[in-house]
Amino acid sequence: GDWCISRQRSWGVPIPVFYDRETGNEVLLDEDTLEHIQSIVAEHGTNAWWTMDESELLPEKYRGEAEKWKKGTDTMDVWFDSGSSWAGVAQARDELAYPADLYLEGSDQHRGWFQSSLLTSVAANNQAPYKTVLTHGFVLDEKGFKMSKSLGNVVNPLEVIDGGNNQKVDPAYGADVLRLWVASVDYTGDVCIGKNIIKQTFESYRKLRNTARYLIGNLADFKPDGLEGSNAIAYEDLPSMDKWMLGRLSAVLKEVDSAIDEYQFSRATQELLRFATSDLSNFYLDVAKDRLYISGIDDKRRRSCQTVIHAVLEGLAKAMAPILPHMAEDIWQNLPYDVPTESVFEGGWPRESMKYPDYDGKQWTLVRNLRDDINKMLELARNDKLVGASLDAAAYVYVPDEESRAILNKLDGDEDLISPPIKTNGVDELRTALMLSQVKLVDSPEAIAEVCDEKYIAETSVSGCVVGVKKAEGTKCGRCWFYDKSVGKHGLMYDGICQRCNDAIAEWEVGTDQKFELVVPEEQPVA
Repeated sequence: GDWCISRQRSWGVPIPVFYDRETGNEVLLDEDTLEHIQSIVAEHGTNAWWTMDESELLPEKYRGEAEKWKKGTDTMDVWFDSGSSWAGVAQARDELAYPADLYLEGSDQHRGWFQSSLLTSVAANNQAPYKTVLTHGFVLDEKGFKMSKSLGNVVNPLEVIDGGNNQKVDPAYGADVLRLWVASVDYTGDVCIGKNIIKQTFESYRKLRNTARYLIGNLADFKPDGLEGSNAIAYEDLPSMDKWMLGRLSAVLKEVDSAIDEYQFSRATQELLRFATSDLSNFYLDVAKDRLYISGIDDKRRRSCQTVIHAVLEGLAKAMAPILPHMAEDIWQNLPYDVPTESVFEGGWPRESMKYPDYDGKQWTLVRNLRDDINKMLELARNDKLVGASLDAAAYVYVPDEESRAILNKLDGDEDLISPPIKTNGVDELRTALMLSQVKLVDSPEAIAEVCDEKYIAETSVSGCVVGVKKAEGTKCGRCWFYDKSVGKHGLMYDGICQRCNDAIAEWEVGTDQKFELVVPEEQPVA
């Protein structure tokens, strides 16, 4: 009711109809007139309607009546014009498809382009011209005001990418940061942009980039499965923590894949950032430092970690590629091993990394919750200068829940740092998972109170455990920094470090035919 085909304007696409000059009621519009005018427009463009007279615009059979007919001055409504683009564009070109996969426009087009396209296509072909319609809001300034030149609040995308005249004030963030902002906002409503918002987006970008750099930096001597001399570890031989991480990777990739398929780009970016921050940086990679830096070069616990890092890095690069193409390609070009494709975009979506099942999820959720509970107590101890780094501390844990106690008992390691470990595999172990020199599982809260100051005891916690922390016992290993009661007591080659580190150095000396020079730093007071 509120949309019509014609408009009375001095510009636009003309409606090719002729009216009787005397009555104005009789109309001339048939197949012959349309075909003739179509040929004129094909040669001269739509402006010919305004520059030619009736004798030229009428076909041969009506030319003798040119004085009788007057060309119309109404123009085609622009909505009809754009609403028939499915015929002039999608349907007319071999490389395109009709109906189109997606029509994308602002939320004001529900009664505009979307509607006019639907009406014309249904009228002509009895089907919608699109399979999916996606609408979005509008871009506002940082305070939520409409942008205008008079207010001086317009954000120029090129200035975000290339920077302003004063690069200290308006730095060049690059296209990826702008793309990350677009992908991270909820476009279903109006969105805001400004210097502070872009700066926050840049911090998220840096988080992803620094995570990727760390992953790349720890694969220098790694050769993936399929390459000659591969030192990757088979999935079935991986520790529980590594299988758990691969399960998390698969879950993240499935979530990102689903989100992108549903055009929920903010959901995809949030999942990638959460994975990089929470699962990787705050837990897995923090714990992995001991395996990557302290273990012998070819120690299974190190190679298994590299196997996982390799899968995570390639999966992360391919998953971020649709949103952060430059970063993804930068990662791909700096992989320290041969890859089957020259570009990350030639490898497709990482389907091979989506096959891993969830593994021991309950176990590692409990460990992470326990880690969070202990870290809160460590922060209090650190503020009081009881400890500095987490390795300066020992934790005492009482687990009232039988199922949780059974899980943690499986992860209880040897009393001292020995290589190879006896009670665990050296990875699925509380000491390294919590990054503490000692972890004691006790039978009652009273046992904790006997050794820990009440100030550093938490009886209510996320993990459901009672936890307490105190200064670790023993001597600090000069290489791995774990405190161990056996350091300097076994007459080893290097008596200032633990037996595990002695074995790692011996392996390195044999493998490189070099002598290791150990410099043990002096003990520093807790800051």
